[in-house]
Amino acid sequence: MRLQRIVGEDRAIRTNIYLRNALLGTAWSSRLEFPPGFQFGAATSSYQIEGGWDADGKGPSIWDRLFHSAANSGYFNQTGDVAADSYHQWRQDVKAAADMGLDFYRFSISWPRILPTGRTNVVSPAGVRYYSQLIDVLLAAGIKPVVTLYHFELPVTIQDLGGWTNPLIVDLFGEYARLVYSLYADRVDTWITINEGIVICDLTYNFGQFAPQIKEPTFAPFLCNKHVMLAHAKAYRIYDEEFRAKCGGKVSIANNLLWVEPVTPDDLELAELGRQHSIGRFSHPIFSKEGGWPPTTEKLMRAVSRREGYSQSRLPAFTDEEKKFVQGTADFFSLNHYTTSMIRPARAGEAPGTWFINGSAELNAVLEHPPGSTYGALDIMPIYPPGFRRLLNWVRQQYGDVEVFVSENGLATSGTNLEDHIRVDYLTRYMEQVLLAMEDGVRVTGYTVWSLIDNFEWFDGYNTKFGLYEVDFEDPARSRRPRLSAHHYACVIKHRRLKYPESCVQERRNGRR
Repeated sequence: MRLQRIVGEDRAIRTNIYLRNALLGTAWSSRLEFPPGFQFGAATSSYQIEGGWDADGKGPSIWDRLFHSAANSGYFNQTGDVAADSYHQWRQDVKAAADMGLDFYRFSISWPRILPTGRTNVVSPAGVRYYSQLIDVLLAAGIKPVVTLYHFELPVTIQDLGGWTNPLIVDLFGEYARLVYSLYADRVDTWITINEGIVICDLTYNFGQFAPQIKEPTFAPFLCNKHVMLAHAKAYRIYDEEFRAKCGGKVSIANNLLWVEPVTPDDLELAELGRQHSIGRFSHPIFSKEGGWPPTTEKLMRAVSRREGYSQSRLPAFTDEEKKFVQGTADFFSLNHYTTSMIRPARAGEAPGTWFINGSAELNAVLEHPPGSTYGALDIMPIYPPGFRRLLNWVRQQYGDVEVFVSENGLATSGTNLEDHIRVDYLTRYMEQVLLAMEDGVRVTGYTVWSLIDNFEWFDGYNTKFGLYEVDFEDPARSRRPRLSAHHYACVIKHRRLKYPESCVQERRNGRR
């Protein structure tokens, strides 16, 4: 039954080579090798590692305000005030990246650290210097900086104007992007404008937990969605028109792609609608030939809005000019992926929940975990590697032979444990799926582990660990130590193979690289 369900899942994907290899993803790639030029890296985000929340004149972000307020519902009221103290200990991060032999390090810039007021009227020399030093030392170590302009860290001054639900943010983000390009584009050639619009919009406003803790699931997620697309396009156009000729870099947007499969063969159409409703809303306007929202999503939202008594769709339309402005504004497809869900219609009397974690109110659907899944520390992220391959093939089927860059993939653990065999297994199995997808014809050029070091994991605080390197949060110096997964990843990078000499990890433990 399981085989029949997957075979029938998508006719375009069904014909791919992986159905002749191993549907369940248990067989190794025939080569086990990554091709020449394939890039390996790791990632972090500013609020989660930097600390120095008010150092050297930094302005407050929406997360600073939330975790300093009475509404702080985080893990034992922990905050990111110090985090891994990368504002002061950033050289330790560079050393960790260099010791593993990373090709690149993806990090984000804190908007209020560069612009304390959120606007370009005040530029922080200390903030500018911090990122400039980090970039220079990375380059000196032979590590390419991959820079994210926005990773959830909005200045409170802009949030107080409505944040991502105010169309003004399109121009404000453009001003910020132009300034950052002018400071660093001579040394940075790969840019991510915005990280995970589905988190910024859907997760934030549907649940009301993430900063700025506003719950308004009717209009806010879709206003935010449109403004994220326009703000990204604004930043892309600025780079394209003012910096590309001189700097020759690439720009994209990183979307979180939850792979969705049908619970039964009857749910095939619903599964595809679910993909378009989550992935498509943040990808179709950029990567499709026609631009704008996915047609099935537009149709769905018109029907839902009409039933609810609204004269217009809750999904705000793009004008023809806006469609053209957004269309084509990415030089590669940047995706974050962690997990897979199964989708089915909500039953009579069953609440569908909201999209991203529980299901979708608009789709009247419920998400379930794949049968037989295993888990790390987060039960919202079942481990299901085959979904990654199917997702990568779906991206190619939807958007053509686009360059794909995996900008995040990783597993959460908890507690103090340097022997993280479960993370080694996760990374190996998910990288295997990348190789298999590449054999299918998907043009994947890079892979990024989330995360380089342990960080402040939002409302899980310091309890949840994603790091290849453990951070001692009791040590004032926030010392870093490599986990087994760091040694494993370093050996994969060194040999460019998933299977490498058994002596490699032991040599690294003994201090030999």
